[in-house]
Amino acid sequence: MTRYAIGDVQGCYEELRDLLARLRFSPDRDRVWFVGDLVNRGPQSLETLRLVRALGDNAVVVLGNHDLHLLAVLHGARPKRRSDTLDEVLAASDRRALADWLLSRPLAHHEAGDLMVHAGVVPAWTVTQTLELAREVETALRRDPRRILERMYGNEPDRWSPQLTGMERLRFAINVLTRLRVCSADGQIDVDLKGPPPPPLSPMRPWFVFEERASRGTRIVFGHWSALGLVRSHGVIGLDTGCVWGGALTAINLDAVAAPLSVACRGYQEIEA
Repeated sequence: MTRYAIGDVQGCYEELRDLLARLRFSPDRDRVWFVGDLVNRGPQSLETLRLVRALGDNAVVVLGNHDLHLLAVLHGARPKRRSDTLDEVLAASDRRALADWLLSRPLAHHEAGDLMVHAGVVPAWTVTQTLELAREVETALRRDPRRILERMYGNEPDRWSPQLTGMERLRFAINVLTRLRVCSADGQIDVDLKGPPPPPLSPMRPWFVFEERASRGTRIVFGHWSALGLVRSHGVIGLDTGCVWGGALTAINLDAVAAPLSVACRGYQEIEA
């Protein structure tokens, strides 16, 4: 069995099919890890969801911020945005089955020495703590999805504390796992930052560069930060190579020393100035 990891698909269904073909992916012997954001921005979110769901246990998916947004819209917790490309999903006859399947996906997955999240992990969190907090969110989401999806939006609190409770604790965990790009050494996060990392003297740095990071002994696979492109340093693998923006959709073999494999993407969104 070979494990492949694939970056943010975001509804780029044709590119996903091309990449799986180039990998010679076989569901009877391989598994593919998806770092989240299966949907939105690209043109074929519905087809993407159906394809990945049909892979069954051979697809390991963690939720990204766009996946959570789709769930919020489907559950009536959030209006559709003008920039969304989700109309086909919202009108699909199997939208409820797809929503239930998405809702059953985790926010973090750990296997064979690898941890997969969509966005990142704050320096203080161990792998065990990351998984425990992810499970807290998953349990709350599945128990009362509309309530959690309505209240997950917002940037506060912006600093980790074990004393956080209730929705503040859940919101912080959701923001870290699905929106984080930069933070400070003491765990303050900035989830609004987009584009390249801040200058070197900034206290806000990419979450994975801190030497004292408690998760450093585990390889972490993530997406979410297309401005970085492919990352293979600091014990992490970053796989968001900006397919929806005209970059590439990238896969990597997690079980062998091999070069990543990418397919060029058509580009369905213009990069904001």
